[in-house]
Amino acid sequence: MSTDPADASAGVSGAAGVSGAADPPGFELPLRLFLGFRTLIDGVHAELARQGHPDLRPMHGFVLQAVGLDGTTAVDLGRRLGVSKQAAGKTIDFLEQLGYLQRAADPRDARRKIVRLTDRALDALARSAAIFDDLRARWAQILGPDRLRALEDDLRKVTDSDIFRLDVPGWFGS
Repeated sequence: MSTDPADASAGVSGAAGVSGAADPPGFELPLRLFLGFRTLIDGVHAELARQGHPDLRPMHGFVLQAVGLDGTTAVDLGRRLGVSKQAAGKTIDFLEQLGYLQRAADPRDARRKIVRLTDRALDALARSAAIFDDLRARWAQILGPDRLRALEDDLRKVTDSDIFRLDVPGWFGS
C-alpha cells in the first residue's frame, strides 16, 4: 500500500468504513493530530507575540514548564526535556537574555546554580493558559461542545495519562 499523499487524496487507500466510505490511510491520523497541535500552538504564539512576548517559540513553553515554580538545574532540565546538558544550557542562556529565566546559587549547594522563572516567564505562562482556553472555546464553537469533549475523551483513552510529557524537544531531535 502506498504512503504517497497523492494516492491518499485520490482515494486509493483504506477499507470501507462504517458509513461505506473508504477509511483514510493510517498515516493521515498522526498528521491530522500533529496539524491540530500545530494549529493550537501557532495560535498561542501569535497571540503571545501580540501581548508582548514576540520572542517565545514553541520549545520555550516546554522549557518554562520543565523549569517549574521550584526551579531546576541545567542537568535536570536537560533530563526533563530529553536533551543534553549543553543544549539545555544554550536554551537557558537564550531565555535568560530575554528575561524569562534567571540563575541563582543553590541555597543547599553553592557549587550548583538553580534556574528559576522570572515574573516575565510567569506572565507568559499565565497568558498562554488563557489563550489556550480561548482557542479551545473557538474549537467548541466550530465542532460543538459535545463533539469537542468527545474528542478529548477519546484521546484520553488512547494516550498516556501523563499529559505533561516535556521531553518533546529531545524526542523530535532523536
